[in-house]
Amino acid sequence: MNPSPDLIPMLKQLRLSGVLDSIEQRNRQAIEGKFSYMDFLAMILQDEVARRSQKRFALAMRRANFRSQKTLEEFDFTFIPNMNRALVTDLASCRFMEEKVCVLLVGPCGTGKSHLAQAIGHAAIRSGYDVLFSTADRMLTQLHAARATNSYERQLAKLANIDLLIIDDFGLKPLKGIQDEDFHDVISERYERKSTIITSNLDVPEWAEAFPNRILGAATVDRLRHGAYQVVLEAEQSYRLAQSVSKQPKSLCQKEENSKVKKEVNPAF
Repeated sequence: MNPSPDLIPMLKQLRLSGVLDSIEQRNRQAIEGKFSYMDFLAMILQDEVARRSQKRFALAMRRANFRSQKTLEEFDFTFIPNMNRALVTDLASCRFMEEKVCVLLVGPCGTGKSHLAQAIGHAAIRSGYDVLFSTADRMLTQLHAARATNSYERQLAKLANIDLLIIDDFGLKPLKGIQDEDFHDVISERYERKSTIITSNLDVPEWAEAFPNRILGAATVDRLRHGAYQVVLEAEQSYRLAQSVSKQPKSLCQKEENSKVKKEVNPAF
């Protein structure tokens, strides 16, 4: 049974045109199940609420600018057995965002810092928060470009007001020019107002050394560390490399292993 022709323009006027996607099916269910008018209305409204929630989630994921859609369920905790898994699980509850404190993820290259940061960000979006993911270098490059177009204050306000800002790979490249000032401005504006996640290959005590202005660096790092949760990721090999190897076909892995054996037996090859 198709919806009444008069119903379609009214739903569109009320911005409920998504109801049209399920109203025919729900109408059949109501007739077969002899639902009351109130039950039928509840089903229709539940469909609309679910549709809007999914739409908001998809939009928030696009705005977050994640490199990939990583979740905590996909993370292999057995790879880093000494990591505080209970703390990571608690961070995924987003309680730290209510405290308005930072999360510092540190460890060698390839140990899963970016994965965890994006996974926590994914959980934050599911909880209704707005999230933005960026590498430190890209964020600072965008701020520098904003100065040239007189939009620095607007760009800074965007970074300052997002519910959760994730800054990846801090310290991977040395800060130069006025980048240390820009980085300090972002952290200072967010301090005790919003939560920030930072990943770095450097140990936290070394962060101030990444700033040309050591005094400014000390002030910035002091704000980041105040009340922050710190997760240290230590592993004997790269988590990223282990994940890529585990995804290879067994036959390919076996060939590589056989190749290694041959080279050990006869180094000439």
